[in-house]
Amino acid sequence: MHQFLDLFLNYLIVEKGLSENTIEAYSRDVGSYLDHLDRCGCSSIKDVRPPDVAGHLASLHEAGLSPRSHARALSAVRMFHRFLMIENYSTENPTAIIEAPKAVGKLPSVLNCREVERLLSAPFGGDFTAARDRAMLELLYATGLRVSELVSLRYQDVNLDAGYLLAFGKGSKERLVPMGETARSAVVEYRMLAREKFPDGGEGHLFLTRLGRKMTRQAFWNMIKKRSKQAGLTKTISPHTLRHSFATHLLENGADLRSVQILLGHADLSTTQIYTHITKERLKKLHEDLHPRG
Repeated sequence: MHQFLDLFLNYLIVEKGLSENTIEAYSRDVGSYLDHLDRCGCSSIKDVRPPDVAGHLASLHEAGLSPRSHARALSAVRMFHRFLMIENYSTENPTAIIEAPKAVGKLPSVLNCREVERLLSAPFGGDFTAARDRAMLELLYATGLRVSELVSLRYQDVNLDAGYLLAFGKGSKERLVPMGETARSAVVEYRMLAREKFPDGGEGHLFLTRLGRKMTRQAFWNMIKKRSKQAGLTKTISPHTLRHSFATHLLENGADLRSVQILLGHADLSTTQIYTHITKERLKKLHEDLHPRG
């Protein structure tokens, strides 16, 4: 039945215009589901019944999958079966009566302003690597970009004179994002060194490895872990931590939710609203720590 997986992924690319990372996630989740059906001896997609779907979800639970990942896997399987019905490969949707587990709301980790300063100051020195790391960290905190958007930036996407960049978000949606003077200066410094080191421009990509290749998400992940350790930070930090900190600090300093939504590239305002919970929690903690009767 794996023949349907290729058809489904092509549908997501052509009809839905989903990002490469989203396509990869659907491929993993639906591929795992089809493997389960094969192991259970289900030979035809038309023979799949709700217990088969439930059995797959139960196996994911037994494997220790979190409720959030469990719900994502069910969402992928649901879309897969809806696709089969749209294309007339099936007449029933066995996921219709399957309920998703309730995920426990988890607030994203953020850094306070002092911790951000320590992290951004960690890449010290005037060499290419230090300048690149400084520019990437400054730009990430100044713009709230997703890490995939950051490493995908090309020279033509960044207007240093105007102080704006063009980000390509989920579903290939474009948005203009201001970068601020500090980040702009860091990028200018880095670009001067990059042009000296790689006159050919690294095929147009803005951020390059020491070998002149495009920076990857994994390489940036490793870099931010290294710089976090150098800064002496004890919090668990990921590339998304600076994005969360960007949004939280804007709201704490008076930005309205709609503006933050636009800057982050969220399609739905409800996604941005999680940051209002963060600011409320921080205010509550501040009250508890500093008020005489907190």
